[in-house]
Amino acid sequence: MKQIIKTGLSLLIALTFAVSAWATEYSQGVVRSIDAAAGKVTVAHGPLKNLDMPAMTMIFRVSEEAMLTNMSEGEEIEFVVERRNGKLTIIELN
Repeated sequence: MKQIIKTGLSLLIALTFAVSAWATEYSQGVVRSIDAAAGKVTVAHGPLKNLDMPAMTMIFRVSEEAMLTNMSEGEEIEFVVERRNGKLTIIELN
């Protein structure tokens, strides 16, 4: 009985991770400029499906300053954007 419960819990955990990874939809873009002092990055991006926005070039905030140190102008990125405190914010990089 304990083995069945352990197996069931393991499957539930694996399914939870699979669903959360599947639910995250990344957008593609190219870094145009970085303003580290302001914590912002300008990205020419494709459609942001989760926000129902067409392709364009926009300035985004980042949820973590470390994201900016890992970016360079001209770099192609995959990212997730959410509205946080009314500001479009990159919350995840792939």
